[in-house]
Amino acid sequence: MPQNQKPTACLVLADGTIFYGMGFGAAGETQAELCFNTAMTGYQEIMTDPSYAGQIVTFTFPHIGNTGVTEEDDETADPVASGMIVKWDPTEPSNWRSQGKLQDWLARNGRIGVGGVDTRRLTRAIRQQGAPHVAISHNPEGVFDIEALVASARAFSGLEGLDLAKDVTCAQSYRWNEMRWAWPEGYAPQNAPKHKVVAIDYGAKRNILRCLASAGCDVTVLPATATAEDVLAHQPDGLFLSNGPGDPAATGAYAVPMIKEVLATTQMPVFGICLGHQMLALALGASTIKMNHGHHGANHPVKDLDTGKVEITSMNHGFTVDSQTLPKNVVETHVSLFDGSNCGIRLDGRPVYSVQYHPEASPGPQDSFYLFERFAEAMAASKADA
Repeated sequence: MPQNQKPTACLVLADGTIFYGMGFGAAGETQAELCFNTAMTGYQEIMTDPSYAGQIVTFTFPHIGNTGVTEEDDETADPVASGMIVKWDPTEPSNWRSQGKLQDWLARNGRIGVGGVDTRRLTRAIRQQGAPHVAISHNPEGVFDIEALVASARAFSGLEGLDLAKDVTCAQSYRWNEMRWAWPEGYAPQNAPKHKVVAIDYGAKRNILRCLASAGCDVTVLPATATAEDVLAHQPDGLFLSNGPGDPAATGAYAVPMIKEVLATTQMPVFGICLGHQMLALALGASTIKMNHGHHGANHPVKDLDTGKVEITSMNHGFTVDSQTLPKNVVETHVSLFDGSNCGIRLDGRPVYSVQYHPEASPGPQDSFYLFERFAEAMAASKADA
């Protein structure tokens, strides 16, 4: 932040550390867990990813806002992340798809932005001490009650033990038939689906649903609390478990029994992503643990242990499956090349598998779409055997 400018925003950590900056977007205060994301693009997709519920995002890339915003890039109807911290204030957008400015979009949606912060120093602090509890304030008058903000940060409960899927899931079931974006038509409808899929919405990103549709799926989305009876009533060819926020152990209280019953009573293929991966792992008998600062970015190398290939992936998770707790009939299929943490599993002898990363985000750009195709192929094989 320029020394001759009066700060209009501040970030306060629970340990009392203060970062001053210039506010943009909505005015006000909020508290959350602070994480950092290393992606160079996709800030709008990140802010609207339901997996970021309860979190404020520090962007390590300095040019945030320079491509503006467009409705086509929203992963859900409204931003879910509580706020953003950036190095430089957003500049004027320069992109042919832009429909507006990031700061105006944040203001309309009640989200706070703080610019002019030393994000390298902040990122180092997160890596060293873990994802801290913080409070941010944007006041155009530059007046802050620091003691109250510290107290607010310390009062934040943290994400451990929190079931946030229930806060971001759909209220009722719906059909999805929109496929992935393509030039020049944009998003085209799926008119010739081959497989009926029930997708459980723990906080599903729209592009995951588009990838399912592009793989030939007729998708019906059900709320996170759907029972096995709800799922089977649709007579699906396969079950998909979506991404989502919060502590997987808390969401698992109602999600795991449903998955267990589906696995016990049917042979249908099951595919999970992110929180869905963790839900499947819990249902199969493994455990999850909280990570120090998690994985958040679009440049994470993941090794496929079956093929030896390395995929460049997008990740967003603060909890992970403890690979040491995987039962003997569960095979570890993918690992992170950053820290060796689990990134994929499959149930031995069954078309049941999941990955921790986000194959729909395509930073590779097509490194991981095969997972959706594998799901479709498994459903086709299952119907052929029936």
